[in-house]
Amino acid sequence: MTDAVIDRRNFLIAAAGLAAAGGAADSLAQQKLTEQESVDLALALAADCSGSIKPEHYVLQQQGYADAFSHKDVIKAIRSGARGQIAVCYFQWSGYSLQGVNIPWTILSSDDSIARFVAALRETERSIFSGGTAPAGAIAFGQKLLGELPVKAERKVIDISGDGRTNTGPPPDEDRANALAAGITINGLPILHLEPDIDEYYEKYLIGGPGAFIVSARDFDSFKDAIRRKLVLEIAGLTPDAPKRT
Repeated sequence: MTDAVIDRRNFLIAAAGLAAAGGAADSLAQQKLTEQESVDLALALAADCSGSIKPEHYVLQQQGYADAFSHKDVIKAIRSGARGQIAVCYFQWSGYSLQGVNIPWTILSSDDSIARFVAALRETERSIFSGGTAPAGAIAFGQKLLGELPVKAERKVIDISGDGRTNTGPPPDEDRANALAAGITINGLPILHLEPDIDEYYEKYLIGGPGAFIVSARDFDSFKDAIRRKLVLEIAGLTPDAPKRT
């Protein structure tokens, strides 16, 4: 099967998945986001859906995000900023031109807004199942979403989780440079179960910008704790020790 056929098939799968997840996302989209509103952070969450991610692994990844946003430490971090609110979106990615927004931009501040975001995360189905691994495409797509942000943000961050290095499409250098030039920070959550040194790849080729850092997960079972720790630091504008890359 050619790459073009694979991409076309995955595009159709992604479209069907987004339609199925529409109910959860629609309630978030009803928020009235205006350019006059300002948030402490705009965070684009990028979840790996390449072929190496088994169905059960994706579930652990997605539920890890949901559990993290319902945790008291993450909620405290959201409310600790000057404005007490952040903007978040969630998308799945694999091949260079294969990404899909599952939850559009939404503001998290109140108990209700956070609970609805968590519910949407739990209800969102996987919509991409293969297509190779192209973190460069995830960076470019995250930059596009941040460029469409309907509110003002003090900081802009793309948060990429994944278990592999580039095996399709261009290397991430150019897309990474474009995002950094736009004032975006790229953070990473490498999952080490297949490639024990994938954290080194993330540090060297993916992350960048003010305060950029990675938090690694040994495997998908430990993803939940890793993403919670990472989100607390990310939302509060902190780093584990010192930035891994600037």
